[in-house]
Amino acid sequence: MRIAVTGSIATDHLMTFPGRFGDQLIAEQLHRVSLSFLVDDLQIRRGGCAANIAFGMGCLGLRPVLVGAVGADFADYRSWLERHGVDCDSIHVSELHHTARFLCTTDDDHNQIASFYTGAMAEARLIELGPISQRLGGLDLVLISPNDPEAMLRHTAEARQRAIPFAADPSQQLARMPGEEIRELVDGAAYLFGNDYEKGMIEQKTGWTDEEILGRVGVRVTTLGPKGVVIDRKDEPPLHVPPAPELGKADPTGVGDAFRSGFLAALAWGLSLERCGQVGNLTATHVLERVGGQEYELGQKIFLERFADAYGTGAAAEVSGFVKCHHA
Repeated sequence: MRIAVTGSIATDHLMTFPGRFGDQLIAEQLHRVSLSFLVDDLQIRRGGCAANIAFGMGCLGLRPVLVGAVGADFADYRSWLERHGVDCDSIHVSELHHTARFLCTTDDDHNQIASFYTGAMAEARLIELGPISQRLGGLDLVLISPNDPEAMLRHTAEARQRAIPFAADPSQQLARMPGEEIRELVDGAAYLFGNDYEKGMIEQKTGWTDEEILGRVGVRVTTLGPKGVVIDRKDEPPLHVPPAPELGKADPTGVGDAFRSGFLAALAWGLSLERCGQVGNLTATHVLERVGGQEYELGQKIFLERFADAYGTGAAAEVSGFVKCHHA
């Protein structure tokens, strides 16, 4: 299955605040917030939604095609991704801007306050899917994850025009984009990804009910954090997949991206939606146990053992013939 992963490619600057953001907010003064958080840790990590997703898919043995825009400072990052099975031949390199930056502070309750510098990502709107499809002999699915909004709209429109199935994953850009544009991203998607908060935001901004959205997409995948994931289809009962137990919690950054990695990998293997959710959940758990979206390792034996512990030996047997974990 030839999957192109479009979206952001960035460097993450991850900070930890030893307290709770909520304790610093004064309800009567929310209209003029001026806060500074003294952080006690800084980690600089490779990130970006599309890069994180492609990395995870590569670690599971696939060869996803990463599609996005970067700066001339991307050379080391490119080498890292290629060593982990990612096809980087369709990445646009800007002559003017640095690779995007994500700056995020996490508090003790795992709430996050973040800023994102676009940089070279603004040039992602220049990328055409047609040449990528020709190079690969066709595309089976295009994931449209958070990116330059113009790029997201362009990739969605081109996927429709070329009759390439696409998965909509607007997540972080929902707050910025108006309802009309979100409707463009969602309508006709084979898969729609989001968390439970984003689910409500999509419905509010588009003006569509959950039932109406299910009539416009093939499969709606809603992650529920520590409660797992629910998978919905029109005229089908909801499918709830419980989470995979974690060994500890380090940082939530990139957990949603890793879920998508596992879900899409299982989809490429031709497994059921339940198995897709399970592989997604366990991959996400690996990220939660580390700081950074690409700092985890997937060992085939351990992955299958943890899968069996979480979902049973029968489920693990179905997955075992496909999981080809490697970590360069």
